[in-house]
Amino acid sequence: MSSKLHPDYPVLIVDDEAHVVESQVSVLKSNGMNNLMSTTDSREVLRLLHSNEVEVILLDLRMPYISGEELLSQIKEDFPHVPVIIITATNEIDVAVRCMKAGAFDYMVKPVEESRLVSGIKRAVELMDLKREYGDLRKRLLNDRLSNPEAFSPIITQDRKMQSIFLFVESIARTDETVLITGETGVGKELIARTIHKLSRSNKPFVAVNVAGLDDTMFSDSLFGHKKGAYTGATESRKGFLQQASGGTILLDEIGDLSSLSQVKLLRLLEIREYYPLGSDLSMDTDARIVVSTNKNLLEAVGSGEFRKDLYYRISAHEIRLPPLRERKKDLPLLVDHFMGEALQKLKKKKLAVPPELIPLLESYDFPGNIRELRSMIFDAVSKQSAKMLSLKPFREAMGREAQLMSREEQKELIIFKERLPTLAQANDILIAEALKRAKGVKSTAALLLGISPQALGQRIDRKDSYKQGEEQA
Repeated sequence: MSSKLHPDYPVLIVDDEAHVVESQVSVLKSNGMNNLMSTTDSREVLRLLHSNEVEVILLDLRMPYISGEELLSQIKEDFPHVPVIIITATNEIDVAVRCMKAGAFDYMVKPVEESRLVSGIKRAVELMDLKREYGDLRKRLLNDRLSNPEAFSPIITQDRKMQSIFLFVESIARTDETVLITGETGVGKELIARTIHKLSRSNKPFVAVNVAGLDDTMFSDSLFGHKKGAYTGATESRKGFLQQASGGTILLDEIGDLSSLSQVKLLRLLEIREYYPLGSDLSMDTDARIVVSTNKNLLEAVGSGEFRKDLYYRISAHEIRLPPLRERKKDLPLLVDHFMGEALQKLKKKKLAVPPELIPLLESYDFPGNIRELRSMIFDAVSKQSAKMLSLKPFREAMGREAQLMSREEQKELIIFKERLPTLAQANDILIAEALKRAKGVKSTAALLLGISPQALGQRIDRKDSYKQGEEQA
């Protein structure tokens, strides 16, 4: 698995002076880069590249046999995708310009500061990660086929939007960048986070933490842990969730509710991958993949000053927006069948017949609680059922309760008038027609949408039909 500090492929160091190679190896190893390859003979470079995949090359210019400039030209011709960082004692502008024009990724003059060398390699590795990610995504989108469909099996869907999201998830799963998952409550954000984990670090821990409502101290204690005596009541040291997720994935849910102080700590963690347990003066590193999720619009929160702009850009390198259930209603038959089976098994009920009116009834509803709400509805209906046919009554009651909870502002949004107001009779006809359209002709469902009984709806339709017949006869 690729990482800024632990690339899949080695960093190749090329310098004719053995002590320089040893020095660079020591610096990189002290910064966690252990995947290294080196040579002091410039004639070996192309052979090594033909037989080994390389992440980035550190190349000296002044070498016997083949000069660095000549090698750079050959490398860019045969291996144009590999970043080459020139590291040389030659501090001449024209040489640097020639190297950059020839395709060098960076140009550093000896002696190179440790931080400059490490940051240059990290940037080169990030570039390689992005290139691989783009190529992988492009290939998957062109093929329109998942390489690991079994990883997505817990997510029940036949929706095209969801299939596109799956392709994107598969392409970014093995990168180390933070992933931001957005969507309304109940759309399945944690399922996507677990899928990312399954595709990349399935043999390591997955830890989910809901950070909503945590003050700064609780946030720090939960994530970073504490040492014994860190505060009153801290009688034992405790590992934080980051340490528990070591090597694996940590999901920070409801990230939009973080306090401003906690946002600063999270930003620092993402930037340097270090943290301090409460009561400790010694920092700890983390190699956990960080995934965050929220049901809030973070761009709006940034605009209002509730969420830090720099943190938003740091966490949104890969953003996944999950559509609400009302945008994927073709999935309703699949979801109903799946949750019915789950409910029957868990509640130890015998198989129930599903009335044909159920799907049209559900299609007429917006599901503010999304898939989680649908699952609750089905479990509630199955638990109350004693006959062989599933009753529609629990569904109608649940949908009716939600309609009653609609705020005045939401009610106002439903009332749209143009230049001329309709008469009450016209408004009545328009509402009945629209309700029947949404209910696909099922009168009981249309009555539910209108907030009246099926009998009352029938009477209104009869009066309307009688009135039309009278007009035609006249």
